[in-house]
Amino acid sequence: MSKLEDKKMLMDTDGIRRALTRIAHEIVEHNKGVENLVIIGIRTRGVPLAERITDEIHCIEGKRPPVGVLDITLYRDDLSTLSYQPIVKPTNMPVDISGKNIVLVDDVLYTGRTVRAALDELCDMGRPNSIQLAVLIDRGHRELPIRADYVGKNVPTASNEVVVVRLNETDDAENAYICEKK
Repeated sequence: MSKLEDKKMLMDTDGIRRALTRIAHEIVEHNKGVENLVIIGIRTRGVPLAERITDEIHCIEGKRPPVGVLDITLYRDDLSTLSYQPIVKPTNMPVDISGKNIVLVDDVLYTGRTVRAALDELCDMGRPNSIQLAVLIDRGHRELPIRADYVGKNVPTASNEVVVVRLNETDDAENAYICEKK
């Protein structure tokens, strides 16, 4: 990681909270409520973000849509370069996704390859009515024709920069920042 002075803060705790609240409202509005809605987080940081969005939706609508967890490790197109024995964590889908409106949640949208892997896995599980994408930060540089339906913050970046999201549930810190690759 870069030194602290090399970091540029993108979002603090309040900024993350506000972005997730806005995203939750947009999801409810776009889907005209929560009927037939399933929120699915991509491991690792997409999972707590999905839970937080679902908590906000519950506050708005008084109903809590099901929340799923997706581990895309075996669907990655760079699996052979990651590790000889990659660590695969469980995928947990509390309902059949066929015919449902899915909101896939991740922390950072970059090349689109993580989302492509998630789409492949979801399609192996069933045939959803629709799949929407919510991300905390969209940093650009797409390699695939994928776009987010709900974005907390658009951040133009250079290819030599990294966007880091830290959440209390996974990192014991709460912020997002950008820094140069070392």
